[in-house]
Amino acid sequence: MSYLVLARKSRPQTFAEIVGQKPIVRTLQNALSQNRVPHALIFSGIRGTGKTTLARIMAKALNCEQGPATEPCNTCRSCREITGGASIDLQEVDGASNRGIQEIRELKEKIRFLPTHSRFKIILIDEVHMLTAEAFNALLKTLEEPPNHVYFMFATTELHKVPVTILSRCQRYELKRLDHHELTTHFSRLAASEGFEIEPEAVDMIVRESGGSVRDGLSLLDQIFSYSGRQIQAQDVVEMLGLVSHQLVSKLGTALLQGDLAAVYRQLDTLYQHGSDLRRFVNDLLTWLRSVIVCKVSPNPGQLLEATDNELIELTKTADSYSLPTLTALFDLLLENLENITRSQQPRLALELAFIRAVQFHDVVPVSELMAQFDRIAADMLPGQPAPLLSADPQVHKTTPATGTAQQVPVAEDASVSPKVPENIETRKIVAPASSAAIDHTVQDAGSTEETQAPPVDRQASLPLTSTFHTDEAPADTDISTQSLPATPATEATNPPTPSAERKRIRQHWGAFVKYVHSRQPWIAAALQVADAVDQQGEVLTIHFTDSIDCTLLKQPKIIEALTASVLDFFQENLRIQFEVPGSTACALDPNSHLAPLQERRALANDPLVLTALDVFTGQVEEIRVGKRYLKTTTPVDQTDTEHEPDNDD
Repeated sequence: MSYLVLARKSRPQTFAEIVGQKPIVRTLQNALSQNRVPHALIFSGIRGTGKTTLARIMAKALNCEQGPATEPCNTCRSCREITGGASIDLQEVDGASNRGIQEIRELKEKIRFLPTHSRFKIILIDEVHMLTAEAFNALLKTLEEPPNHVYFMFATTELHKVPVTILSRCQRYELKRLDHHELTTHFSRLAASEGFEIEPEAVDMIVRESGGSVRDGLSLLDQIFSYSGRQIQAQDVVEMLGLVSHQLVSKLGTALLQGDLAAVYRQLDTLYQHGSDLRRFVNDLLTWLRSVIVCKVSPNPGQLLEATDNELIELTKTADSYSLPTLTALFDLLLENLENITRSQQPRLALELAFIRAVQFHDVVPVSELMAQFDRIAADMLPGQPAPLLSADPQVHKTTPATGTAQQVPVAEDASVSPKVPENIETRKIVAPASSAAIDHTVQDAGSTEETQAPPVDRQASLPLTSTFHTDEAPADTDISTQSLPATPATEATNPPTPSAERKRIRQHWGAFVKYVHSRQPWIAAALQVADAVDQQGEVLTIHFTDSIDCTLLKQPKIIEALTASVLDFFQENLRIQFEVPGSTACALDPNSHLAPLQERRALANDPLVLTALDVFTGQVEEIRVGKRYLKTTTPVDQTDTEHEPDNDD
């Protein structure tokens, strides 16, 4: 006789042998004892949890010569025939291959006849969700009012695909995944009955790979019996199944949290040399990180995790060493990169890149702590006024060493200032740069390698800056890089620009401005692209068109308002828009009114809270943008009981 696999050899033959489905077993036994068995039952659940097995045991209990009984005797003719698969009165139908309406019609013809020698005729349809819609419709009437001698039993792994008209005619039993302890006990008992000694760690690996399925676990157990001798060790399971050992996953995860990239590469090379599946390894690493997070937040993680006592001790120790934001940041990054790693043609390179990024998260500081410190410092300084920011004769140097104190350095007005704060500060690093000095554009252009003396600059015309605040992200609300924004000459702080300089600047950056508008209002950008020329005189921006119909859309009040706001956002000048076609006249000009944005930027740069933020975060004001979309209602500075909240848009 051919070898009988363990999954068939150990198939339960009574309700008492069913593993892990006690509520369903109890319900079925009570229905048998009270004669309340419904004429149609449907068993659902994942593969290998006992759906078909329960249906067969139920059929034996109904047709047992000593029953109906809560347990089949397995000795009478009916029980033996059902166990051997030779019963005429139990008709098993494979729904995947007999799914059409013709097969259901033939089935309906057969059930009209009484059972041959059993008490009932039982119809068992496996994978019932595979039946066609026509087949289900043909079954409806018979299923609702079957003959008294017929019972229907269905099994499916996808209950949601069964029509509700069928479900409403059946009594449903949903089988659960078996938990870790139930499977461990069951597999250890079977291994002992087969004469094998297996390490607890080896059983644990098999249980994890089974995914809560008894049949999957038994197939793996049968395979390891063939691979090993009578002594089965955890290493045997790792080698046979190509798994990644828990120790390797733990070492690599700890190296990521410690920021030790060299150790990460060593462990990854070991993993690669063993031929392990990298995609599968990432899933194991995510599972390990989840376990660490559970140990961090749960007072009793043993109830939530499928882990041994030694593993729980190790996981708890790791969780105590790191903050929750750090753990969740690393988990989130790996989860985001999982799809890229899975789809990549070079999964190792994609995995290495993800690990390089992950190392940057080992020293995340909770944003609540940073903001609490900022609020305390802001509250201390609000009652008084800040000290003078600049000396009477400020000096500008090409390089200035970084120090622990903020150094006030004058900068040109065109350093459009807006500290770029990351979208999620809990998942970004604040890096102290090597140099904290901001360099004036006029000094940088000189090209001198010696220390350079800058001319005296008026205090009101300078922006106080401290050491650099680096971020990796540009503001989310613009697609135009800061390099493409027009630079404002330093002399604009005191002297209005000449008309020729204005024309040159506006024409030089007009293409970038149209792209900027296109990222926000494509219909306005389309109208601007047909303009013949642009010109600026004072506060008036003139856009020339050949035909008046080309600027019809732009002349609408709402469009002019939006276009004016975009000009202010991009050029940082409050310009009045006018359109000119052949025969039109120019408007009166005021050469000084466009300086208002410069004054507003200067005031924002010298705001006490901005200066305090620079000191707290050891940062540098890199850019300031003014305009309507950046406005936010704020409380006057002299109100000491006001809570200031960070504005990510400024």
